[in-house]
Amino acid sequence: MNDHSFLIMAPPDKRDRILDAATKVFAKRGFFAAQVADVAKRAGVAAGTVYLYFKSKDDLLLSLFERTMRDAIADGRAALERLNALDHPVTPIDRLRHIAHVHLARLGRDRQLAVVFQVELRQSTKFMARLSTSSLRDYLGLLRDVIVEGQQAGQLRPDVNPTLAAKVIFGALDEMATNWILSEREYQLEDDAEPVMNLLLGGLQLENGAVRQLGS
Repeated sequence: MNDHSFLIMAPPDKRDRILDAATKVFAKRGFFAAQVADVAKRAGVAAGTVYLYFKSKDDLLLSLFERTMRDAIADGRAALERLNALDHPVTPIDRLRHIAHVHLARLGRDRQLAVVFQVELRQSTKFMARLSTSSLRDYLGLLRDVIVEGQQAGQLRPDVNPTLAAKVIFGALDEMATNWILSEREYQLEDDAEPVMNLLLGGLQLENGAVRQLGS
């Protein structure tokens, strides 16, 4: 997490307004071409005001990522709680599928956020190194916990490293989101969740001449 201890903390609405403006500006102009003054103008604040709440343009981008990941974790946990409240049994496989749907649905609702998250954040090794130690780790932990639960229930292979499996699932969903942004075809990003999870959970291997079934 970034150290904002020496900064004036913005009221949530103003801070979020600046971050929302940054999302739109970075998506339209590209992070490296955009200026903090562009963000300030879009947010309706003075240019110097942004620096009261964010140390730099880099800090704006990282803060965008952190907010997005915090929201994704909150959405994922809320989705799991809703599943657990159902009046019928819910398996770890059901939970993994649901997280995948929530993940893609969230990005699919906001194309500008998806552009920043999938494209602009990936153009610097400095950013990527920072992201690997950020809230992304917590999101992978959410996936990992469900995978471990599935292994303990005998529904997922016990010989697979759950951290590796979590990274593979995140990576596959991440690639689908990037492809959606770059595609000239109009479609709902969330529609990719089910076929991706079918592939990851079922695998490519044929068993006894038939397609391998989940849980087999």
